[in-house]
Amino acid sequence: MFDHVSLTVADFSKSLAFYTRALAPLGFEAQHVDEAGKSAGFGPKGEVRLWIGVGAARSRAHLAFVAKTREAVARFHEAALASGGKDNGKPGPRPDYGDRYYAAFAIDPDGNNVEAVTHAA
Repeated sequence: MFDHVSLTVADFSKSLAFYTRALAPLGFEAQHVDEAGKSAGFGPKGEVRLWIGVGAARSRAHLAFVAKTREAVARFHEAALASGGKDNGKPGPRPDYGDRYYAAFAIDPDGNNVEAVTHAA
């Protein structure tokens, strides 16, 4: 449905480090990093789906990223916390969301709720 999503961040360096590390286990990498313009895109190689850029945040967002495996969900959560994120839900099943819904949640440096989810058995 979406081509891309953009998030406004307060501290570009901190957010760049957070998303670079947290999204790596999901196969997403930083692309088009513009230190001078304080913006960067993330996604699978050659496909930017998330943009971050410095500005005044107007609201908080919830982003759910696809993970291929439960192990990738766990690695996302570890990396998110190791890079300054705050725990908002450890890796595990979420039966209230669906029979095969397995996810983990972290709060990014700007207060956004970031999730990795898989529906794999």
